[in-house]
This record gives sequence, structure tokens and C-alpha cells, in this order.
Amino acid sequence: MKRTAIYFYLSITIGALLLVSCKKENQENFGKPTDSKSDLGKEIFEGKGTCIACHKPDAKVVGPSLQDIGRTYKEKKLSVVRFLQGNQDPVMDPTQFEVMKANLVLTKTFSEEELKALEHYIYSFSK
Repeated sequence: MKRTAIYFYLSITIGALLLVSCKKENQENFGKPTDSKSDLGKEIFEGKGTCIACHKPDAKVVGPSLQDIGRTYKEKKLSVVRFLQGNQDPVMDPTQFEVMKANLVLTKTFSEEELKALEHYIYSFSK
């Protein structure tokens, strides 16, 4: 009987922990874009694009914030994709362009779908 009670309480505890951890994840994602394009863009931004090393969503680090990039490109009706392909001059801070050149070599190898997903992800931060 004692062993059964221990298993019962252990099961309840594990179940409660799983429930709490799932609830937290759902609350963190509430109200945020969850479409596959945003997911792919985020994956590229934080992974193979290495963008996160110089750009943050709401703060200038080495490069401008994603909010500033998205807002500027939208206001000027420019294309982040064209810039990342090397087909458009820099508009954010031309003096920082030399730093960005190494990443442009990388982004030129991305597919159109990947670049559009990255652009979509950047635009998701603009207001």
C-alpha cells in the first residue's frame, strides 16, 4: 500500500509539472505570430544567417534594431530581400556597410523563400 501511495503522489507531481510547463509556453507565445514564414525567418535570423550577432529586435547593437530596419524599409518602400541579395544600396547606416559585407556573401546564397521569410520576420517587429 505504501508503494502505491508513493507512485500515486509521484504521478500527480509529474503531471502537475508538465501542466505548468505547457501553460507557461502557451502564455509566452500568446499574441505572437506563429505562422511558418515567421518561424523560418526566426530560424534563419538566429541560425545560419548569423544576423542575431549584430541585430536585436528593439535595440541597436552593432547594426540597427529590427524595429528600425522594418520601419525604414516600409516607409521608403524598399526591399530587404533586394538588399540581402546585393541588388540595393544600404539605407540604414551606409557607414556600417563594410561590417555587413561579410554577411551579404552568406545571404546571397539563400533561396528566395528564405530571404522572404527573413524579411517577413524583420517586418514583424516594425510598428
